[in-house]
Amino acid sequence: MTSLAFWEELRALGPPLHGVHGNMDEPALRELLPKQAVVEIEEARIGLVHVPGPAAGRAGRLRAKFPGCAAVIYGHTHVPEAVQEDGAWILNPGSPTERRKSPAHTMLVLAVGGSQVAPKFVRLDP
Repeated sequence: MTSLAFWEELRALGPPLHGVHGNMDEPALRELLPKQAVVEIEEARIGLVHVPGPAAGRAGRLRAKFPGCAAVIYGHTHVPEAVQEDGAWILNPGSPTERRKSPAHTMLVLAVGGSQVAPKFVRLDP
């Protein structure tokens, strides 16, 4: 996202918008958004963080950081991931703009029904 102006543009579209700041965000956006958050959508708790730490032990570490969450969504690596461990989804949407080491540009749609979540990747490359 990187800029407060873009955040405001997305927020103006209407649905509630939740987020955390990342390492590339401008100072005004970093001041507005927390480093990590837990949001509740219907009955599902969803953890949000940008930098997930090292790959080794990541799923367990994120589950411990966000207890009781049906999903934890992180970014930073730009590599899509969807693993379910001990009932919690650990998710990275990838990136629609900078694929880096990912094989494609991607984003993630997270369907929420009650306390259940179901991730689905959307590949943006032809």
